[in-house]
Amino acid sequence: CFNMHLQILWRSTAAAVAARRMRNILGPVLGKGGWTWNTHEVKLLNTSAGGDTVKIGDISYQLKTPRQPELVPINHMLKNLPQTVIQHLRWIMQKDLLGQDIFLIGPPGPLRRSIAMQYLELTKREVEYVALSRDTTETDLKQRREIRSGTAFYIDQCAVRAATEGRILVLEGLEKAERNVLPVLNNLLENREMQLEDGRFLMSYQRYDKLLTEHTKEELDAWKIVRVSEDFRVIALGLPVPRYKGNPLDPPLRSRFQARDVYYLPFKDQLELLYNTGPNVPAERVSQLLSFATTLCSLESSNLGLPDFPVDNLPPAITVLEQFPMVSSQEMVQRLYPYQAMLGKEGRTAVEGVLRRFELQDTRQQPVPSAVLRVAPANTQHPGLTGAQADVTMRIADKDITFQVPAGTRKPRPPNSNPAFISTPSHAQLLAEMMQSHLVRDMCLIGAKGSGKSVVAKEFAQMLGYSMEPMMLYQDMTGRDLLQQRYTLANGDTAWRASPLVTAAQEGKLLLLDGIHRINLGTLAVLSRLLHDRELSLYDGTRLLRWDRYQTLKEDLQLTDEQLNKRSVFPIHPAFRVLALAEPPVVGSIGQQWLGPELLTMFMFHTIQPLAQEEETSLIQGLTPNVPREVVEQLLQLTHNLRQTNEPSAQSLASSLSTRQLLRICRRLSQYPGESIAHAVNKACLSRFLPSLARSSLQKGLADSCMLDTHHEDGVLTLGSVSAPVYHSEEKMKVPDVIFYDNAQVITLTQTHTHALSETIVCINGVGKNKIVDRFLHLLNRPREYLQLHRDTTVQTLTLQPSVRDGIIIYDDSPLVKAVKTGHILVIDEADKAPTSVTCILKTLVESGEMILADGRRIVSDPSEAKGRPNVVVMHPDFRMLVLANRPGFPFLGNDFFGSLGDIFSCHAVDNPKPQAEFAMLKQYGPAVPDATLHRLVAAFGELRAMADQGTITYPYSTREVVNIVKHLQMFPDEGLANVVRNVFDFDSYNKDTREVLIQALHKHGIPIGAKPSSVHLAKELPLPEVRMSGYWTINQEGNARRKLLCPTETHTIDIKGPVFLRVQAFPCDRLESRALSFTEEKATWQIPMNEVNIICDVTTSNGTKSIYVATCNPVSLFAMTERGDTVRCMELYDVFPRTISGVWQPFVTVAALGSPLEGQVVLHEEQSNTVLHLDLMTGAVRRLMLSQETEKPEGHKMCREFSHKNWLLFYKEGGNQLDVLDVLEGQVHTISLPINLSQVFLVAEDRWLLVESNSNMKFLLTKPMHMGAEECGVCQLHSVIEDSAGAGDGLCVPQNVACGQLPNENLSAALGQKIVSPNRLLSDTSSYARIIVGFPDLMSPNEVYSFKREADLTEMRAGDLGGQRFFRGGLKTSVAKRTNCVSLLSANQVVRALPPGQVPLKDIFPPDVTPPMTSAYLEVTDLNSKKLKYIPVPRSVSVSPYTTWLSKVSDSDVLLASLGSGGVVTVDMGGYVRLWETGLDNLQRSLLEWRTMIGSEHSRPVQITVQRDSGLDVTSPKHGKVDPNNAPHVGGNQWAGGTGGRDTAGLGGKGGPYRLDAGHKVHQLSQAEKDAVPEEVRRAAREMGAKAFKDRLKEIDMSEYDAATYERFSGNVRRQVQSLRIVLDSLQAKAKERQWVKNQCLGDLDDAKIIDGLTGEKAIYKRRGDLDPELGSPQQKPKRLRVLADVSGSMYRFNGVDGRLERSMEAACMVMEALESYEHKIKYDIVGHSGDGYDIELVRTDKLPKNNKQRLKVLKVFTTPNATQHYSTHYPTLLHTLPNTTPHTLH
Repeated sequence: CFNMHLQILWRSTAAAVAARRMRNILGPVLGKGGWTWNTHEVKLLNTSAGGDTVKIGDISYQLKTPRQPELVPINHMLKNLPQTVIQHLRWIMQKDLLGQDIFLIGPPGPLRRSIAMQYLELTKREVEYVALSRDTTETDLKQRREIRSGTAFYIDQCAVRAATEGRILVLEGLEKAERNVLPVLNNLLENREMQLEDGRFLMSYQRYDKLLTEHTKEELDAWKIVRVSEDFRVIALGLPVPRYKGNPLDPPLRSRFQARDVYYLPFKDQLELLYNTGPNVPAERVSQLLSFATTLCSLESSNLGLPDFPVDNLPPAITVLEQFPMVSSQEMVQRLYPYQAMLGKEGRTAVEGVLRRFELQDTRQQPVPSAVLRVAPANTQHPGLTGAQADVTMRIADKDITFQVPAGTRKPRPPNSNPAFISTPSHAQLLAEMMQSHLVRDMCLIGAKGSGKSVVAKEFAQMLGYSMEPMMLYQDMTGRDLLQQRYTLANGDTAWRASPLVTAAQEGKLLLLDGIHRINLGTLAVLSRLLHDRELSLYDGTRLLRWDRYQTLKEDLQLTDEQLNKRSVFPIHPAFRVLALAEPPVVGSIGQQWLGPELLTMFMFHTIQPLAQEEETSLIQGLTPNVPREVVEQLLQLTHNLRQTNEPSAQSLASSLSTRQLLRICRRLSQYPGESIAHAVNKACLSRFLPSLARSSLQKGLADSCMLDTHHEDGVLTLGSVSAPVYHSEEKMKVPDVIFYDNAQVITLTQTHTHALSETIVCINGVGKNKIVDRFLHLLNRPREYLQLHRDTTVQTLTLQPSVRDGIIIYDDSPLVKAVKTGHILVIDEADKAPTSVTCILKTLVESGEMILADGRRIVSDPSEAKGRPNVVVMHPDFRMLVLANRPGFPFLGNDFFGSLGDIFSCHAVDNPKPQAEFAMLKQYGPAVPDATLHRLVAAFGELRAMADQGTITYPYSTREVVNIVKHLQMFPDEGLANVVRNVFDFDSYNKDTREVLIQALHKHGIPIGAKPSSVHLAKELPLPEVRMSGYWTINQEGNARRKLLCPTETHTIDIKGPVFLRVQAFPCDRLESRALSFTEEKATWQIPMNEVNIICDVTTSNGTKSIYVATCNPVSLFAMTERGDTVRCMELYDVFPRTISGVWQPFVTVAALGSPLEGQVVLHEEQSNTVLHLDLMTGAVRRLMLSQETEKPEGHKMCREFSHKNWLLFYKEGGNQLDVLDVLEGQVHTISLPINLSQVFLVAEDRWLLVESNSNMKFLLTKPMHMGAEECGVCQLHSVIEDSAGAGDGLCVPQNVACGQLPNENLSAALGQKIVSPNRLLSDTSSYARIIVGFPDLMSPNEVYSFKREADLTEMRAGDLGGQRFFRGGLKTSVAKRTNCVSLLSANQVVRALPPGQVPLKDIFPPDVTPPMTSAYLEVTDLNSKKLKYIPVPRSVSVSPYTTWLSKVSDSDVLLASLGSGGVVTVDMGGYVRLWETGLDNLQRSLLEWRTMIGSEHSRPVQITVQRDSGLDVTSPKHGKVDPNNAPHVGGNQWAGGTGGRDTAGLGGKGGPYRLDAGHKVHQLSQAEKDAVPEEVRRAAREMGAKAFKDRLKEIDMSEYDAATYERFSGNVRRQVQSLRIVLDSLQAKAKERQWVKNQCLGDLDDAKIIDGLTGEKAIYKRRGDLDPELGSPQQKPKRLRVLADVSGSMYRFNGVDGRLERSMEAACMVMEALESYEHKIKYDIVGHSGDGYDIELVRTDKLPKNNKQRLKVLKVFTTPNATQHYSTHYPTLLHTLPNTTPHTLH
């Protein structure tokens, strides 16, 4: 389609050109209608006796002598006027003779104006010229008030002057003026009448002359009637709207003009003009260029959206080609029409096609290399002017060319002699090209932010000896700001002050217009005449003329400069040039597509290309020589990779890493070589606040900061490795002093500031940035000035504050100006709240150290520049800026300050402090607040901030809020945390979804919001059977046996294989506090990230590091976590133990945690293969320890780990006869040979081990020397233990667990009910709850055994009814489980076991009518202190491995158990859920107290209000007072007992009574509970109302309740996401709808810019907030197109049961439909399904969006219809037919 357009474009244009050429050739032949010069037809001037006459063709005009000849245009006539122009002049003369006003309409460019001026010069008419802009008001056209000697006078403006003096009023740019301004001229145009503000009335000359016949002139003057001259005419110049941007003409205004289309000159005329301009340029080349230009001005071209080619700029281009023939045509085109920068891909293709068509395309890849060699002052052509020209010698393609260009008044500087400017080949090329353009035109430099535009401009100015006049342009700038501003003289008179632009024009400076892309086109239009013709009319009537026109005028009128200046005529210096700087236009954007047809006519354009990597390297190395080259190369490699990708997120990162920012990074690295590059880059890009996509493309982590100390020493502040001198300030009151608590992050930041004070700082996010800055300035003793920005900040308020005193306008310095003068630090707060168009004026101040103030003064940083210049403020060398802003992006509704100005500043993101730092800081705010509470707050807020970053919630909770909570808890410790946090979260209490998320997050971290003090659900306590003495254990020590039972010991060194290094993965631990809503024994829970077939086979803990280790065996893996940690580390040992088919080889793993100095390391033992591994979870090192070289089958080995914290372990084989003792630290194995076969080994002490013989279950005690191998004589001895039972039922006990330490004496006494001090051991077996052996193992005398017997042995209950558990676990068990799940907690005096539900007396625990919950197991807690038994249910695991027989070998129940600390245990269920439990009574009581404190109790009791006042009555003597028999309430009176608020008697709230006495009277309103209790009937009514409304709604949309429930199933699951999405959409809408300042109003806030107009009595001097009309010509805002693609294939239906994919898909579709409801004006969406049947199954059409739940449900039902395609294709045509050319965004 596009190519077709292109061909039509070429064809039609070529045809047009050809036709025109034919006409030109045939014209003379056909007759005198031809388009050649017909001199006999045009008589330009004829002199007759009756005065001078001008004759154009057959029309003649009688000339009059002008009264003010200096107002007549001069030097506009050309020697040879093209025929077309003469035709236009003839038409104008006709209209002039008719007395009609004319409108010259046509494309942008100077042609229309020059024709008007040529006519006025020809007819010697005086001109009043006005360039209309969007700021033009009625006063600019009619009358303006000025104050003279304290009185306000009306001064006539252009329209009135022209009407009364008989001049021509030229109005240029009618489409720029606001709609309601020009109608004031309607009557003047139609009837030549106008009522003036000063009471005069303008009247047409016919009526006036008629009146004059009847009245005298004095009478008419008395009536204030003024005659409008018969010579008054209006010539309006405008563009056709709508083709160009602007306001369309008001119909009544349009009807008063006669229009003439002034199109570009015809091809032949234009060609002739160009031939004359460049006689030496080949004719073919000129013709090709003109053909190209004409093509791009055709209608077809504008239909493609291409801006018009600036045809009027061709003559200057030909002049350059005349001088430099080797410059290629394409390069020249690029300067006139920078299509690469301003057009999209399609536009560029079209232009390149036309270039090829006319053979203009450059065959060379690179431009001709060129560089400036010399610049020398030339002999001036202008008398009285110095240095107006310079001779420039340039080398182009090995040829030296010398030519003359305009130059400044200073001495030119040779190229490459500036040490601050590192010249690169591309910069040399650019400067040479700019020199060529400088020969003929003003220029515009286009380049990305930070690409070096200002530096190049400065270098260019210095090479030519120009003084530079920088002028920062901003969005709200008015024409007055550009040209002239009003001010008051010392006596109160109003006057006009010329802007720097005007002074630069008069003094011949180089004017730098910085930011031409920001200013409104309607404002810039006032400069078009200056840029095209070098003429300017100012507001006070001053006229600036081009140098040659001024000189001609001077000669013609025989006037001196002084006389002309008195008449307000001044010359523009011939060397004056304008250099504009702009950022590249953004193709397709509304605000940033600034480069249009009008601007193209004003400048020649040069684009600064991004530097090549080598060039940028040499540039950075030249400016920061100390940085190592490899650092620069790494930095540039990253930057260039980002710049070259097409991904938008990477592009935005690249813009943050501009050359300017890279230089800053390198300067910093040169001072601090130890810093990492990654850290510097992340800081420059503010990666902390990037969206996750952009952050992942940056792929660098911020370096962690460490704690550093701050200290002063001899007037130097040192922070870590950075130091800065402490300032000695006079103004102590401006040095901030704040309460501040140091933390590592802040100190690191402050450290950065210390260096960065040489630049400027942006801190982001609400985390105490003001405090940090104040603290920093306090440490440095620097005074500050503070400036807070807001949405109404303007450029004026940023710099000066005008006020009127005694009728004189006085400007007060803003803090910015004060800081600049005094050298203070300027702190700019909330910089993101002000419009970026305002804050960008800081750029010139920061970059060049220059800024122009509203009162005409100028800030200059270089003192030498300031010498001899008036109105200069020299910047103090100590002046610095600190800018504070919030992070960019939602939900901060500010402007993107960072995006527009980030690279000028050194940016530092102040993040929320790290958890440890935040805890330390909060501890200083609340020293009395319990640590547990602070930890909970830090964790909860940390999670909420993470959720805000992910977009789950919209509000980013800041440190400020946590600090306030802690302050409250510090002051009122009795108030519960759950109530105090509501001070922050009550904001969200009405938003149901947010509230749910918050409560969930707070509960997760154990903040019991919503819990009641009565919600304590501890397990039911059952009585423990009486303890009784059940027998003795006697250790046999007969002499003869001793010889037999000596056990020989061998020692050898371990053979170590490895290490190999395996990956240790870290997973986030989603820890959930279990005591959120009620208090139970369970403390916390989280899940291990394992797959569903894996099997947990061991859990152990390390008390030293509070670590928990969990081992799995399918595949073998080890997980490590800490009790309060937030990560789970995992090491997969798949490579060490390859997984085999289930049932063939089932590994079984036991883990032992080592102690100091090997903390964090474990030994892992696999029983089947007897593999012993040593693992280091920090480094990932795995070593295999070879204990013995045994050849027999290795099965059945066990590890005893009771003393693993002492770094030794014991290994034995079931049925074997030796013990291997592994000493991990020494690296040795001691093998002890035994005369018995073993079944179990218990390490009851370090030197005493209890062995159980395998056949007879006989017990032996092995005693060994404490240090093996220390002395050779140390031999292990084996003693048999003889058990004597005291009763019939007490047989041999088979221990399951024997404690390795003894019960404390008080616990032993409590357990046995008698005071006793003795060695002892706590033993557990299946037949008793617990046994205590008193005296064992140290005493050799018979040791008494005390038992707490069970009613039935656990082994007998095994075969009993285990209910669903047995069925679920895969039938009857064949083998005994390997884990006994029994631990002893000695300090708590408890034995804790995990039992399957079948071994638990459920009927004792639960009432008969209650069904017991489904559980994995019960924790049986036997408490020997309280003699109680508790069964705590462990919740059922969510998923269990399918290998049920394997599971049953591991454990009886679905849980494994290990002790944790002194009074708790940890369980891991088969689904991988880790749960922490508190069982010790002391621990539980402590925790319950803490929990109740957190809930608080202030709502449970009535509150009384007491006013303490001095009643003036003395206290007599305290007494009880009379008792009222009726007990009526009494208040005061010194008489009754039990009153309130009295004195002397007993009561409440009074003074002086003997004691408090409450007679039961309420002293306050309803209790909280009663208030909260809404009467039941009210609640019922509300429920019924809701139900009825719901049914009515269903009825209305014809939906059954069943359908409603079905829909709710999907809708309910995504309600929160819908809410989040809608909040984001709302915020986008709010930002788009933000109102702007509307100026020139009669009501509202006083506009500072209009304050003088107010003094003079103007009315429209106010501004107010309103909705601005869209920018002129801005494209219509269309809704975004969104297409959602859904998979509706059969597989979705088929596999939904496996992973719920179809339901998730339906929920997503439901979310899209609900969230986008009522945003149709913003987003148009459709939903399309694809399956095997087709790829375009329409589910939702853009024009038929579902409006209610029923329609949405209908769409969702299609997802579940297997033949969705057939179902829908009958209803709608296929997608391909309906959407031929759309390319919407696609979601999958």
